Amino acid sequence: MDFRPLFLVIGILLATLALVMLVPAAVDAFAGHPDWEVFAISSGVTLFVGVAMALTSRAGAMKLNLRQAFAMTTLSWLVMAFFAAVPFVYSDLNMTFTDAFFEAMSGLTTTGSTVITGLGTAPPGLLLWRALLQWLGGIGIIVMAIAVLPMLKVGGMQLFRMESSDQSEKALPRAAQVATAIGVIYLMLTGLCAGAYWVAGMSGFDSIAHAMTTIATGGFSTVDGSIGHFDNAAIDIIATVGMIIGSLPFILYLKTLQGDFQALFSDSQVQWFLTLVTVVVIMAAGWLWLENGLDPVLSLRFATFNIVSIITGTGYATSDFSLWGSFALPIFFFIMFIGG
Repeated sequence: MDFRPLFLVIGILLATLALVMLVPAAVDAFAGHPDWEVFAISSGVTLFVGVAMALTSRAGAMKLNLRQAFAMTTLSWLVMAFFAAVPFVYSDLNMTFTDAFFEAMSGLTTTGSTVITGLGTAPPGLLLWRALLQWLGGIGIIVMAIAVLPMLKVGGMQLFRMESSDQSEKALPRAAQVATAIGVIYLMLTGLCAGAYWVAGMSGFDSIAHAMTTIATGGFSTVDGSIGHFDNAAIDIIATVGMIIGSLPFILYLKTLQGDFQALFSDSQVQWFLTLVTVVVIMAAGWLWLENGLDPVLSLRFATFNIVSIITGTGYATSDFSLWGSFALPIFFFIMFIGG
């Protein structure tokens, strides 16, 4: 198998990751935290490796076969997580490489599991790095589904076949255009979410970090208590809406902006998703109110937020739902798998 196309793509991804590392470096430098040097050096090493891989592989064939594409996807996750873990290892947290690799992979895959405690005292650059990893992972999945799968003639390709009469010449360029447009939408939604968080009472830093992990449905937070730390109904509502927006197909947002205003809510998967969320929220809120004696408004607030967080796979929390009783836990377990 010719690995040059794979190394070219991975090299470009590493170069991009290296440039993103400069953002937390700048944040730590502004805050006067010495970890900025860790990010700066990590960025330089990652950039060198990425550029070297890209330059030495650019002479290879640009088309990927099915085997190469799957190998590229697997290697991309592993290599990206490896280099993304470096700042964790050499930061003030003094993490082992195993823990750092786990944290980086959890971020890039938007899984949301973490091995870090004491987030409230962690360096700001490191907190932002965690959020950036999830944000990059979220957009990476979207772009991969729209731009790479059409190259394999599966998935998104069917859409472009229906819309393009000249399949051989126009399908892939159109896929790239759609991927770019969806990336812009992703960025705009993140900005709107950050602004809403800030208006609701979050600090500027917290609002940006949480906006990235909300739209990416990743769930990383800047504090150990997650969204529940803020104890703010407006923030809960914003996060709930953001998680739902981030979990729906972004291609439908693009169609809506192009004038097809029926595209989003006429889609069967959106209809079933929203219906399921509504039904489960009503059931859980009723249980909290009638069986646990919680105020009905608080019951609806806690049920809505935590159920949306579970079914979207985000992982935010505002309360310990393990204490909600025997009725709630099996439902949560069930919707977790549906959302996944």
